[in-house]
Amino acid sequence: MLITKKIRLKPTTEQEILFRKSAGVSRWAYNFFLGENKRIYREYIDNGKVGKKSISEGDVRKYINNVLKPTTHSWLKEVGSNVMKQGVKDANLALQRYFKDLSGKPKFKSKHKDRPSFYVNYESLSRKQGGFQGEKIGFVKTSESLPKLNKNEKYSNPRITFDGKYWYLSVGYEAKENTVELTDESLGIDLGVKDLAICSNGKVYKNINKTQRVKNLEKKLKREQRKLSRKIENNIQSYKSNRSPVYKRPLKECQNVQKQNRLIRNIHRKLANIRQNYLHQTTTEIVKTKPSRIVMESLNVSEMMKNKHLSKAIQQQKFYEFKRQIEYKSKLNGIEFIQVDKFYPSSKTCSCCGNIKKDLKLSDRMYKCDVCGLVIDRDYNASINLANYEVI
Repeated sequence: MLITKKIRLKPTTEQEILFRKSAGVSRWAYNFFLGENKRIYREYIDNGKVGKKSISEGDVRKYINNVLKPTTHSWLKEVGSNVMKQGVKDANLALQRYFKDLSGKPKFKSKHKDRPSFYVNYESLSRKQGGFQGEKIGFVKTSESLPKLNKNEKYSNPRITFDGKYWYLSVGYEAKENTVELTDESLGIDLGVKDLAICSNGKVYKNINKTQRVKNLEKKLKREQRKLSRKIENNIQSYKSNRSPVYKRPLKECQNVQKQNRLIRNIHRKLANIRQNYLHQTTTEIVKTKPSRIVMESLNVSEMMKNKHLSKAIQQQKFYEFKRQIEYKSKLNGIEFIQVDKFYPSSKTCSCCGNIKKDLKLSDRMYKCDVCGLVIDRDYNASINLANYEVI
């Protein structure tokens, strides 16, 4: 199966400058394609819906290479040719997904808000001792070695990204399934807000967002966001008082606001890394129990997010990411992964006698069966029912 590996880079100062230039070219190409499509569509509407409705990514790339690159946009030559090419392709893919109702309308990328990233030509990317060799960027040191490939194999979709502190290379490659001797256990996993995951074997994985470390970071985040709000307000007041009546200069972010934004982004980065690391540790520990199959309930997270009281807690738990990691790690180890329909009454069904309690409320944390008298934790009861689920 195809999996992705993310590796931290150790670029030199010159390479980091080139990385930022490449990310800028990729962002410019993405925005240029969206802008050209917007312009063509406006002309189509103004002409009474006569003529071309959109422009192809091939025509845009030809125009950039043949007209802009040799003349006004000679700075495009400073980076690899595939950086601009893939930027246009990414914008075209985003637009096609929007037309097929698979995603939202693509937006123009921002230099300050969007994460810098760019594509590396997979044909010229080669694994070296202590790093890798890339097109126009030369030899780059890495914190760990790239995965080994067989002859005639290539890394798929290699990209370099910046998370606000470090640069990373992500590459896709074919991984073989591990030969693991499995047990006969069927493991059910019920996800929740109070605890992250409750397993049918009795193991409970706590909510990482309730730890003191995460709570302290969230308090710090609130304080820094209030500081940012005050700095922005002061910047606006200063702009209004110093504005000349003759020359109206545009309002720009002062350096204090930019510094504060970087500080807030780093706190968000730290929180995201803590949650992601905890998910990896949890899912790996579950898979290492070597059950014959893992059963989970299919959750409609978008509908759950509409609950204003629980939306933040649900978002922080990252249910979809948990399911994704369990699914691919199960496949790597030869474990059968089953997703139960979201309408399956795992919480309302008694794990002892099979009676369905239709009047069970969300506030009822203990399940009390009216038929056999079983008293059991609601989430643990659901995980047992998932473990006993039979595929029809």
